[in-house]
Amino acid sequence: MNILLIGSGGRESALAWKINQSKKLTKLFITPGNAGTSSFGENVDLPINDFETIKTFVLKNHIQMVVVGPEDPLVNGIHDFFASDNELKNIGVIGPKKIAAQLEGSKDFSKAFMERNNIKTAAYKTFDKNTLEAGFQFLDSIEPPYVLKADGLAAGKGVLIIDNVDEAKAELKEMLTNSKFGKASDKVVIEKFLKGIEVSVFVLTDGESYVILPEAKDYKRIGERDSGLNTGGMGSVSPVPFANKVFMDKVEKEIIQPTINGLKKEGIDYTGFIFFGLIKVDNEPWVIEYNVRMGDPETESVVPRIKSDIIELFEAVISKTLNNTTIEIDERFAVSVMLVAGGYPGEYQKGDSIKNIETINDSFVFHAGTKINNNNEIITNGGRVIAVTSYGNTMIEALVKSISSAEKIEFQGKYFRKDIGKDLL
Repeated sequence: MNILLIGSGGRESALAWKINQSKKLTKLFITPGNAGTSSFGENVDLPINDFETIKTFVLKNHIQMVVVGPEDPLVNGIHDFFASDNELKNIGVIGPKKIAAQLEGSKDFSKAFMERNNIKTAAYKTFDKNTLEAGFQFLDSIEPPYVLKADGLAAGKGVLIIDNVDEAKAELKEMLTNSKFGKASDKVVIEKFLKGIEVSVFVLTDGESYVILPEAKDYKRIGERDSGLNTGGMGSVSPVPFANKVFMDKVEKEIIQPTINGLKKEGIDYTGFIFFGLIKVDNEPWVIEYNVRMGDPETESVVPRIKSDIIELFEAVISKTLNNTTIEIDERFAVSVMLVAGGYPGEYQKGDSIKNIETINDSFVFHAGTKINNNNEIITNGGRVIAVTSYGNTMIEALVKSISSAEKIEFQGKYFRKDIGKDLL
């Protein structure tokens, strides 16, 4: 089977590594990919939101399945494009259609969906520039801290948590009247703050049934002990010790099943991954957000724990036979540590040579922001550069291996956190 994987980050690097292991794979293409994905298939430089160009490539290369890594093409309707095209409609797409992708593409849509389907989430209201004064009044009526979320996709930057009500009002005005996050903040969701500990839960669904993938916890702050600025993710760990059977049974009964049933009830056909961003409050799971794809950097610790053939799972999704499928999970811990460029998440430079990757033999090296230059050297090409993942019989064993491997890799300004998962001990 020929497969096209769309994306260029650490998530796609881990997915490419896993897809490449399948006995069902003939050839894997990755667009645009990175220096790491080229080890598992052929990188091709296609604009990921130019569906006509993707169509031409897919037909020319006899692609039989498309796996969509990032959210953008999904929210823009790549699955709908394939389904409505006579030449493409029989090609399986892993990733939901446009209406279902609104679970991530619109905070207002997802909150209303949860409300309709009795799924626990923080109380909220949605405002636009015409209801700015009502937004101010709502802020006055709730306790700090105040959570402001741009309705649309804002590249992970559209959520603000603010302690001061006057500052929250000023930011609300910036978002709604001065387009702080562009069109993404044409509407803003204000919700009550939930205090607890977060966990990411993933399912793969064919719209009728589902399999639950390993859960993970990611670490967003740049500094040790969760200090400093937010990033795209500094690492992840799987499994999560507090997500025990009692807790996960609640997650399945109170969140996963009502979500799948709600999609069916509302006539929304869903094929692909659902990411549940959860928070545990007094032993109860609440939903912070949905994503319609795998998370990054969680994928880098979740995918190595999946022992099943991932193409077989994807085929079951496309044929809607997932109810006949079981998933085999590795019991070991996997800890992923993200190596980032100096200055990230502020200004950072690209183009620095990366050395010693080939010396790593006790960990997986998943590339995120890398590329190969004209001299055939691997160089930095983003803020988050490389994810190093290791197995261990304990979390600390896996963490120590990842840190040891991370220390061997060299590039200008390299930085990584050494405390991933330690808060869970």
